[in-house]
Amino acid sequence: MKFNYQARTKSGEIQMGTVEAASKEGALILLQRHGLYVTSMEEVEAVPFYTKKIELSRISQKDLVAFSRQLSIMFNSKVPLVESLRTLAEQSVKPGLRERIFVISEKVEGGTSFSEALAAFPKVFDLFYVNMVKAGEASGKLSESLNYLADHLEREYNLKSKLKGAMMYPIMILAMMVGIIFLMSLYVLPQLTTMLEETGQELPFVTKLIIKSTNFIRSWAGIGLIIAIVVMSVFLFRFSKTQKGKDRRDRVLLKLPIFGSFLRMVYVSRFAENLSTLISGGLPIANALEISGAVVGNTLYQKIILETTSDVRKGENISASLKKYPKLFPPMFTAMVMVGEKTGTLDSTLLNVVVFYRAETERSLENLLRLIEPLLIMVLGGGVGVLVASILLPLYNSITSI
Repeated sequence: MKFNYQARTKSGEIQMGTVEAASKEGALILLQRHGLYVTSMEEVEAVPFYTKKIELSRISQKDLVAFSRQLSIMFNSKVPLVESLRTLAEQSVKPGLRERIFVISEKVEGGTSFSEALAAFPKVFDLFYVNMVKAGEASGKLSESLNYLADHLEREYNLKSKLKGAMMYPIMILAMMVGIIFLMSLYVLPQLTTMLEETGQELPFVTKLIIKSTNFIRSWAGIGLIIAIVVMSVFLFRFSKTQKGKDRRDRVLLKLPIFGSFLRMVYVSRFAENLSTLISGGLPIANALEISGAVVGNTLYQKIILETTSDVRKGENISASLKKYPKLFPPMFTAMVMVGEKTGTLDSTLLNVVVFYRAETERSLENLLRLIEPLLIMVLGGGVGVLVASILLPLYNSITSI
C-alpha cells in the first residue's frame, strides 16, 4: 500500500512525499523512525483493476532460499532484525513477497517474535520453517537456523528441479509425437488414403488400421473422445487437490515400478533430515516428529509418522513403531534409528542416514534419466515406423505389381 504524507522535520521544515508500507500504522512508524512528525496522511487512490499489472509470479522456493540466506548474512553481520527485514522488502522485486516482509517487520517492531510473525503466512512459511526459526530464537542461534533453512530449501529446490527436468523431456517428446500424428491424420493421410483406395488394391493391415484411426479422429466420435479426455484430465486434476485424491495419488506413486522406490528414498531422507535438525534445535522428540510428518510431502508417510508420534508419547521407541512398515522405512533405516536411540545420538545418527540416502537419490535419479532416453527413442521410433510403413507398403505393392 502507498500513502501520501505531509510531515515536519526536527528543524520545522515541511516535507511531502509517498511512502510504501503494509498499513497506515506501519507507514507512520516508518516515517517516525526517520525523525519525521506526520501532520497528514492518506492512502493513494487505487487504480482501476483493468489498468493494474497482473501478478503472474508466485513466491517460489527459490525466493525463500534467497530471503533466508540474505537475512542470515545480515543478521550475522549485527544488522538489527527489523532493519534487515525492511532492507530485504525494499529490494524485493515481487510485490507479494515485499508486502509480506513489510507486515512481518511491523509485527516484529511491535513486539511480536519473528517466528510468530512468520506463522501469520502459513502458505509461504510452513510449519517446519516457523519451528526452525523458533528453535533458533530459543537457542540464540537464529543466524545458524536461517542459514540451515537456506541450505535445506536449496537442496529441496535442486532435487525438485531435477525431477521436473527429468519429466519435462519425455512429456515434450510425447506431446510432439501426438501433435505430429494428429496433423498427419488431418492433412496428410486423407489425401494418401484417397489415392491408395483409387488403386483398388488390397491394403496392408497397418494401412487399414491407420486409415480407420484417421477417420475416427476426424469424425464427431473422435472429437467427442478428445473432449472427454480433456474433461477427465480436468476432473482428475481437481480431484488430486482434495484429501481423498491426495491419498490415492500418493499411494499410486509409491507403487510405480522404479519411480516408486526413488520416491521412497526421497521421503525417508527428507523425514530423517527434518527430524535430525529439529531435535538438534532443542525441540522435544514428539513435537519434532509431528512437524516432520506434516512437511514430509506424502500423505501415507504423514499418517505413519503421526501414528509414531502417538506411540512415542505413550513411551514407545521410534524404531519399534517404524518397524511395522518395512516397505516404507527400510530395515537399515530403522536399525540406525534404534542405534541412535540407544546411544542418545539420534540427531547425528540420522544425519549419517541422510548423507547415505542423498547419495542414493542422486544415483537413482541419474539412472532414471538414462533409462528414460532409450525408452523414448524406442516409442518415438516405433510410432514413426508404423506411420511410414502404412504409407510405403501400399506404394511398394503398387510398384511391384506393375
